[in-house]
Amino acid sequence: MQISCLQENLNRGLGTVARAVASRTTLPITQNVLLATDHSRLKLVATNLEIAIACWIGAKVEKQGAITVPAKLLTEFVSTLPNDKVDISLVPKGKTLVIKCARFEAKISGVDAGEFPPIPQIEDGISAKVEADKLREGIAKVVFAAAAEESRPVLTGVNTEFDGDTMTLAAADGFRLAVYKLPLAVPVAQKSEFIIPSRTFAEVSRLLGEQEEPIEIIINQARSQALFRMKNVELVTQLVQGAFPKYAQLIPQSHNTRSLVNVAQFLRAVRTASIFARDGSGIVRLVASPGTDAMPGKLTVSARSEEIGDNVGEIDAVVEGQEAKIAFNSKYLIDVLGVIREEQVALETTSPSSPGLLKPVGNDKYVHVVMPMFVQW
Repeated sequence: MQISCLQENLNRGLGTVARAVASRTTLPITQNVLLATDHSRLKLVATNLEIAIACWIGAKVEKQGAITVPAKLLTEFVSTLPNDKVDISLVPKGKTLVIKCARFEAKISGVDAGEFPPIPQIEDGISAKVEADKLREGIAKVVFAAAAEESRPVLTGVNTEFDGDTMTLAAADGFRLAVYKLPLAVPVAQKSEFIIPSRTFAEVSRLLGEQEEPIEIIINQARSQALFRMKNVELVTQLVQGAFPKYAQLIPQSHNTRSLVNVAQFLRAVRTASIFARDGSGIVRLVASPGTDAMPGKLTVSARSEEIGDNVGEIDAVVEGQEAKIAFNSKYLIDVLGVIREEQVALETTSPSSPGLLKPVGNDKYVHVVMPMFVQW
C-alpha cells in the first residue's frame, strides 16, 4: 500500500468515521479504523457492530493495499499535522503503517485488514430517495422524543414509513410523541415500515452537513439493516426489531381549548419557569384564558417550589373555547418549542388529565403530543 493525499481531506475523513469507532468493546479491532485503497480513492471505515460508516477521499494511489490501525491514535496524530501532502505506506510484508507529512513521520502498528468485521453490502431491497434538507429537518423534529433507556427497545428507535411520495417519522418515549411527514424525492411503489435507531438518525443528521444531493435509503430484504448513501459517505445500521406502538390513536382528534401563541415568547416563558421548576419535578403550569372585548386572551406560565419560591409569566394568546388548565414537564415543552421554526404554535387541550397537542401554525406536517403532569391546582 502506497498512497498520498491532503492532510485536510484525511483529517476530515477520519472525523467523519470516528463516531462509529467502538469506545468500550469485547472486540478490540472495532477500536481500529480500516484504511483501504479503492480505485483512485482512499476508503476509511469504522464500525461498532451497530453502525458502520465508510468515507471515501481523493488520493493518489501508487500501490493497492489495506490495513487497520488504532483510530484514536491515527486521528489525533493526523489532526496535529500541517496542511500539506500526507504520504502513507505499508511496510512490505509487515503490519506497520508509515505516515509522512512535511518534516513529521510516524510508524503505527496495525492489524491485518482481513480481521476487520465485514461491512454488510446492501444493494437490493426497499429503496427510497429524500432531499437532504428535508431529511435534516425531519430528524430534528422527532429524534429528541425517542426513549433514551433500553427498557423498551422499540421506543429507542424512530418509526419510519414509506408510503407513495411521503416519508413519515415518528418517535415516542411514553411521555411524548412526535410525528413528522416529509416528501420523498421519488415515490415508492410499495408501502413499508421499519424502526431505525434514533442514534443512527442523529449520526445521519451530522453526516449530512452541507450536502445538497438527495440521500438514498435502502432497507435489506430481511428488514434487519439499512444503508444511507450520501456523497462520498455511506452508513450501514442495524434496525430495531419489534412492533412500534400504534401511535395514530394517541393523537387527540378533538379539543375544548385552542391557544395560539408566539413560539419565541412561549419558549422564553417556559425556560424562565423551568428555573423554579427544577425542585418541583420540572412541572410548569399553563392556564389559557380567553379574551374579552376589553382584554386580549393570555397564556399564564408558572412554576413553584416549596423550597425556593415561585414565578408567574404571561404571554398574549388567541384562546378559542373555554379556560383551560394543564401542567407539563418543562423539558418536554422546551424540546419541542426549540425545533419549531414557524412563528406561531397552536396548543390544543381537552382537560388537565388529557394529552396536550402542539401544532405549528401553517405547517400540517408536524404534530407533537405531550402527556400532562398531575398537580394540585
